Amino acid sequence: MLRKKQEQWFVAAKRADFEGIAGRFDIDPVIARLIRNREVTGDEAIGEYLHGGLEVLHEPGQMKGVPEAAALLEEKIRAGKKIRIIGDYDIDGVNATYILYRGISQCAGNVDFEIPDRMKDGYGLNIHLIELALEEEIDTVVTCDNGIAAPDEIAYARKHGMTVIVTDHHEPRYEACASQPEGALEGETQRRYLLPDADALVNPRQPGCAYPYKKLCGAAVAWKVICCLYERCGIPFSKAQELLPFVAFATVGDVMDLDGENRVLVKEGLKRFPLTDNCGLRALVAANGIDLHSVSSYHIGFVLGPCINASGRLDTAKRSMRLLLAEDPQEAKQLAEELKELNDERKNLTQEAVEEACRAIDAGVYDGDRVLVIYLPSCHESIAGIVAGRLRERYGKPTFVVTDAADGAKGSGRSIEAYSMFDEMVKCGDVFTKYGGHPMAAGFSLEKSRIDEMRRRLNENCTLTQEDMVEKVVIDVPMPIDYINEPLITQLSLLEPFGKGNEKPLFAEAHLSLQGARILGKNANVVKLRVMNRKGCVMDAMYFGDPEELRGYLTEKYGESKVQELFWGRGAGMELDIAYYPSVNEYMGRKSLQIVIKNYK
Repeated sequence: MLRKKQEQWFVAAKRADFEGIAGRFDIDPVIARLIRNREVTGDEAIGEYLHGGLEVLHEPGQMKGVPEAAALLEEKIRAGKKIRIIGDYDIDGVNATYILYRGISQCAGNVDFEIPDRMKDGYGLNIHLIELALEEEIDTVVTCDNGIAAPDEIAYARKHGMTVIVTDHHEPRYEACASQPEGALEGETQRRYLLPDADALVNPRQPGCAYPYKKLCGAAVAWKVICCLYERCGIPFSKAQELLPFVAFATVGDVMDLDGENRVLVKEGLKRFPLTDNCGLRALVAANGIDLHSVSSYHIGFVLGPCINASGRLDTAKRSMRLLLAEDPQEAKQLAEELKELNDERKNLTQEAVEEACRAIDAGVYDGDRVLVIYLPSCHESIAGIVAGRLRERYGKPTFVVTDAADGAKGSGRSIEAYSMFDEMVKCGDVFTKYGGHPMAAGFSLEKSRIDEMRRRLNENCTLTQEDMVEKVVIDVPMPIDYINEPLITQLSLLEPFGKGNEKPLFAEAHLSLQGARILGKNANVVKLRVMNRKGCVMDAMYFGDPEELRGYLTEKYGESKVQELFWGRGAGMELDIAYYPSVNEYMGRKSLQIVIKNYK
């Protein structure tokens, strides 16, 4: 029987004049409360949150290195120099590569691209790719979604006469130092950053960069460079806007916070999806049975994005680039279907690896570890990050998954909010041959003989408490289900796009009586409950989590016979507290209100 993981439920208790905000912005007071819970305060900020568009974006030239990068690119384009983009094999790297390629091509640049092979080349820039560019007489290399952690490779390229422009968004590597380094902004910690000596370095996270928003993905950083380049080349901003669907794709797919600029970029990018003339994007949406006019952040994160990632994981990311560059609809259709098949294969491999890891964890192999470092030698190295994410969700602990690689071991990590994965790796950086990432995710290489040392040192340094590892469920509004209506659900769409940093609102009601239950779906993976509150309001409640876990929880609390009665359509006095999101179900032309259960206790 699957055990339900521990949760702590909290009600967000932010205060504001909700009635006043509702009146000024013509919204329900519940919507006003949701906005306050997202730390959006003041009428100007609320107006931007509800209705802000491209006009609220910061000027690209404010980002350190952007003016220099754009000027260099313009100079190289005018001189007819050969420019090569070197991207990365994930969804952010592929879209960043596409944005730079399309942008430089629009300016009549002599440009091509190279995307590292995950298995042969590993992450980011390497000497092999530099030597290949030298052989092919490339004058200028432009990195995207990588480069900040490649000082040696960039030094090698420049020593051989190459111009190097770095565009990246990852955390720069650093060493602790006794005093604040020269050029650091006020408030920056005492760190000596190990930055590459590139001809132009663009990264909002680099020291000394005054750009107001630091959380852009690699594709968004690349887009900022192209915006500045277009301005220099006299190309209207409307052409840069055509690239916004790809910025949105990468921002959601790379799980960036959907606040500030990111939220605007995704909202504006989604708005332009139906207008795109990109054959590949249209074919990928069609291959997955999605209406182009209804593509949401959910579709990017869980349906379309994984297809783009699958090519870099199990084949080559160049296949995804071929899709985005396809001009023939038939070719695009074939490529899209191939990517969908690859993603289906990836799902099966992921499930096998997760099950193997769970067997070891549940058998007690990692008892006492607050940081999970799990060695799965037979796991395909390309899915290590996905597996780490699944294990993090299930056990509530920072998780690193390590696999065998051609030259040792490789891995990926996924973290929890209380644990900065990148900073903790810095503390034992000598264990790794290569590493990089963010607070919430990381990638690395190391010798196989040091895997146990990595596990030991990360756990010795770990300061997480038991409370840190209990999942926090934050209820936005305790709201009885009889308050739900269609106008409220329509207004909830004003808060979209939803994702990390702008989570879908969570409502809750206690003591909902369970009237009946059914298992649905071709894989029997959905539970449909009929619930009633104490005011007598009855509504359907859909649960898309693990049916066996829910059934086990109810059995433990009420007994097998009462659970049987529930699934026969008789409630038999069973109650649950439910955290939910309201929605409208449309079936055979009829609409009905329902709730989607996110958590229960």
